Amino acid sequence: MHMNLSPCGKDSRPTSPPPYVEFHDPFSAASLAYQPQKSLCLNMDTETSAGRPEPPALAVPMTPSSPSWPVHPDPCQFQDQPFMRTGTEEVPEPASDLCPDLLDSWYPRYLACTQFFVSYAQHTPTVQSLAAFLNIRLPCQQSGAQATHPSLRAYIRRLIVTAQDSPEVLGAFFGEDWVGGVGSIVKQERVNYLFTAKSGGWASTKAAYDILPDEQTPFLRPLRAAAEEELREAEARWSEWLAMEDWMVGPRSPW
Repeated sequence: MHMNLSPCGKDSRPTSPPPYVEFHDPFSAASLAYQPQKSLCLNMDTETSAGRPEPPALAVPMTPSSPSWPVHPDPCQFQDQPFMRTGTEEVPEPASDLCPDLLDSWYPRYLACTQFFVSYAQHTPTVQSLAAFLNIRLPCQQSGAQATHPSLRAYIRRLIVTAQDSPEVLGAFFGEDWVGGVGSIVKQERVNYLFTAKSGGWASTKAAYDILPDEQTPFLRPLRAAAEEELREAEARWSEWLAMEDWMVGPRSPW
């Protein structure tokens, strides 16, 4: 059959529709072969041409900007089975440093350590010489409430960062029952020292333990006699803090 096609294509048209090929057609071999860098036309809202079957929907990879991207896609493992938090599950509370039920029995022992320190230990040559060497005033060298009701945490922190928190020194400061009275505080502050060193450099760590205006920490030493179990617990606490920085708490918790 002879078709007389004009150069401009306005006066005559072929009697049968030509093959439907366009450069942005995702099903066109020419488009895929010669324009590999071009983005495929994925607009499925336009009407299809007569005689051309409607192409099936293409699977488009999702990105974080996609509307259907899940908000919290973190899977959790529970008894070796994949599990996705939906926000309706009960999230267990993190373990505390001290059980509230033990506070009633702990506080009298803490007061006993405080009384031992104020009434006896600070007047001994051993404690006085070590306090002078570590540049921290004893309660008898201060005025006001610090003289009669001092905070033991400041002395514990100074002993830890200078690696002087041996059982013998802690016993000399706080008495034989220091484990029951201040043992939990020593444990907390040792972990805090690890976190402080990990968060910043030497200067910022030293500044965190200086007591202004004139009781600066004279030196810093690595954590004394760190045990593997202690380091593992500190790593777990650090992971909890990193999750806190990313707001991965409550229903978003990865644990």
